[in-house]
Amino acid sequence: MPRFAAGPGSAVALSLFPLLLMAQEGALTSSKDRRLLPYESPDRTLGVVTCASSLCHGSIVEWKGSNVLQNEYVTWLRKDKHAGAARLLLNEQSKRIAKNLNLPDPPEKSKVCLDCHAHNPRADRLGARAKVMDGIQCEACHGPAERWVASHTAPGATHSQNVARGLYPTDRPVDRARLCLSCHFGNEDRLVTHRIMGAGHPRLSFELETFSNIGPSHFRVDADYEARKGSWNGAKVWAIGQALAVAETMKLLTSKTRGRDGIFPEMVLLDCHACHHAMSQKRWTPATGFGPSPGPGLPRINDSNMLMLRAILRKVDPALAEALSAQAQRLHRAAAGVGDVASIAAEIAQTAERSAELMDAHVLDDAALRGVALALIDEGLSGYYRDYAGAEQSVMAIGSVLNYLKTRGLVKDIAALNRGLSSLREPLASDEAYSEATFLPRLKAFRPFVEAIPVS
Repeated sequence: MPRFAAGPGSAVALSLFPLLLMAQEGALTSSKDRRLLPYESPDRTLGVVTCASSLCHGSIVEWKGSNVLQNEYVTWLRKDKHAGAARLLLNEQSKRIAKNLNLPDPPEKSKVCLDCHAHNPRADRLGARAKVMDGIQCEACHGPAERWVASHTAPGATHSQNVARGLYPTDRPVDRARLCLSCHFGNEDRLVTHRIMGAGHPRLSFELETFSNIGPSHFRVDADYEARKGSWNGAKVWAIGQALAVAETMKLLTSKTRGRDGIFPEMVLLDCHACHHAMSQKRWTPATGFGPSPGPGLPRINDSNMLMLRAILRKVDPALAEALSAQAQRLHRAAAGVGDVASIAAEIAQTAERSAELMDAHVLDDAALRGVALALIDEGLSGYYRDYAGAEQSVMAIGSVLNYLKTRGLVKDIAALNRGLSSLREPLASDEAYSEATFLPRLKAFRPFVEAIPVS
């Protein structure tokens, strides 16, 4: 871990001590209605073989006349990277990370690795045919199948009945977001820390709807799906994912076990590139997306998800957007030593949770969604994407919103959409080489395309 020299630079270390002190007050409480995640379930995991029969979900081809595809297991096994997640722990890079961390066991036997590279519930909740090395298997997302595996195929069984028996409702945006973020972002139980990244683990990059689209789909949203589970709204999934990422950041920031590492705050929660750049690069500016900067030389809390959430709230609840903006500015000041990080983080977590609830109940119309995409572009043109993380989140966000408008039939020139998004992604190919000066002209050039999308 880095050291700070004595003298003026030591203000950096001192400014972050509020992050350490407030951790003693305890972590923020989770939502009172939070559903247990699959790895937390008291039910028994039966194993992927339970789903793999050719008469269940192991068919080579889709079944005609079935209300589900029936080939879900084969799609997972052959095409989904989740299936090979545990096998990655056998490679040389994983062994090197484990060695650098001085883990007592090899990575394929270490809880800190298996918790996200596999479905890794307590050993007494694993059935005889369940194998941890199957990776992120069916029950890692759909919940241990002990109570629902038989009944979910029974005539007349409803989705709500299956959920009551322990099926995890990945169709519900809030529950889906909490589940996916628990590994791809982190939570109190499992987190890719700065120490783990220092040992060689890649930087995590995630946005819920983008990654949902990248992965091979093993369900089809059709009339039958909507009758059983309701409509699918990718823009809502993106928005809720952003809100809950903000809430989780605040909870991690104030966690007794996750909020610090030695005398330092848990630096994975800070903006990586505030520190990881050549000393010759003068990156500090007197303003941020949330007002005046707290000062030069102070590593900032990563606020990229808060920037995205504010853009959404300006269309859903403008007053709440301004409240979030004020809270974020106070948080940055508190992290610099002016204010109480714990209380401000608690406020932001509540705002984010409330935002997720609002967005779950609220359907943005097409004009509002186009407005969100334009707002994301304009935030960048206003100078709020100086950091790589903000630019990265904005491009994934713009893509998710426009993809949803495309499914609505509003984006006619698909080739132009793809060209524009590809142009935005090019400056993001390397986080270390990112330049706002290269990114912003492309963002500006893409704006007329978005503005021209016809909405009622």
